[in-house]
Amino acid sequence: SCESYNSACDEGLDESIFVSPRRPPRPQERLILHKSSVCSRAYFVVVMVFFHLYIINIIALLLYVHYNTGTGDPDSPGPSSPLAHSVADLDLPPDPEPGQGHAFRLSRLEGIRVGHVQRVSLVPDRKHEIRTLSLKPLLFEVPGFLTVEEGAVVTQLAQLKGLTQSPPVGASDGLDQQLSQEELFSLLDLNQDGLLEREEILSLSHSFDGTWLSAHNLREIHMGLETNPAGVLSLQDFRRLSSSVLQNVASEQNSETWSQQRYKSTHTHLHLGHGAHRTLQNIRARVARLSRLPSSLVDISEPMEVVRYEHGGYSHAHHDSNPTHPESSCTHTHLAANTSTPRHVACRYFTLLLYLNSVDGGGETSFPVADNRTYEEEALGDLSQQYCSKGNLKVKPASGTALFWYNHLSDGQGWMGELDEFSLHGDCVVTRGIKWVASVWVNIDPDQQRQARYQRLVSRQPEYEDQEVAHSDFHQDL
Repeated sequence: SCESYNSACDEGLDESIFVSPRRPPRPQERLILHKSSVCSRAYFVVVMVFFHLYIINIIALLLYVHYNTGTGDPDSPGPSSPLAHSVADLDLPPDPEPGQGHAFRLSRLEGIRVGHVQRVSLVPDRKHEIRTLSLKPLLFEVPGFLTVEEGAVVTQLAQLKGLTQSPPVGASDGLDQQLSQEELFSLLDLNQDGLLEREEILSLSHSFDGTWLSAHNLREIHMGLETNPAGVLSLQDFRRLSSSVLQNVASEQNSETWSQQRYKSTHTHLHLGHGAHRTLQNIRARVARLSRLPSSLVDISEPMEVVRYEHGGYSHAHHDSNPTHPESSCTHTHLAANTSTPRHVACRYFTLLLYLNSVDGGGETSFPVADNRTYEEEALGDLSQQYCSKGNLKVKPASGTALFWYNHLSDGQGWMGELDEFSLHGDCVVTRGIKWVASVWVNIDPDQQRQARYQRLVSRQPEYEDQEVAHSDFHQDL
């Protein structure tokens, strides 16, 4: 009661002993929890699928960069490697529909940037460095491509084969006096078996840029092979056949080509295919590995040219290949394609220049317009005379080093496109000593159908391959 409560308070009692009556508990309100879509199973599955696709794309991109920048090891080519293909694999469909893609793509090394270094295995148990020297043209330097001993072997083989004088400056006549019938026969006889065969004429129809043997001359030799019951020409048969050929060589020279390419040197050609010396076959294999092209393309291309520059020797600035025009055709395919174009030009996809020795003085390889912003012939002036003093890039010869560059741009679809004008180059005057170099070219026709017909024709030579094996011992002894 109130009275008792007041009396207790008056007496100083603690208020805590008086407990108020309990109130009934309030009912607890339930929190309604909505399931978040972030934690749903379907959303988790979708996220994981996209994550794995992203990782797979990253791995595929890394593999693409890895195998297209020369860091892979091409010594063990797989089924999809270019080295595993034969000539038949390179053949294009006989009549592709317009707009179809190419059946075979020409590989190209990536320059990335000037000074970029790639590593590739050209020989077992060793990595070679490929250094980018310029992007216009796409030019690389490969130190140690050859050993000193291999360079000496190549020079000895060239001397055994015999060197002929290169065309003198400004001279387009008198060539018939420089090349005798024996020299001409020796140059055409690839395997040096003393017999001239049909396949040798077809594969060598593009040698020497077509400047000393015209289509008419080549057809005369080819007709002589067809009419001979044995299907081959001996030196005696060739002497009777080639008398008219040598008489007409000088009169049928292309004056424009002679004015563009001027040399002071001696040269010869060495076959790299089956039956050649082991060192030459090793060069052929390394060219295929470096270029990432089938070795069969190297086999059906023109032979390696070995050039000797003595004191005062040089070559003026020139392009190794030629621009394509409707009125011209490639010298290596015009016989197989049976074309009637009035002018035949050399079609060389790339150049591999080998320094066979070191030079005491001069002899640099000059690229006058390398990495220029533009290429204007009028502004450049007469670079054929001033290419060394005006050269943007000069490379000093070092024994065993190789220079590798593309003479043509890509057409954007994996085939050979327009001539790269920036591939203009020349050899500076040798001031001391002697300079030995060797050039390897791979011939590709910008017209894919002509190239395919040529490859099919040249690849049909089982008897020729047997003869090469029979004569392999002779070349191994060299």
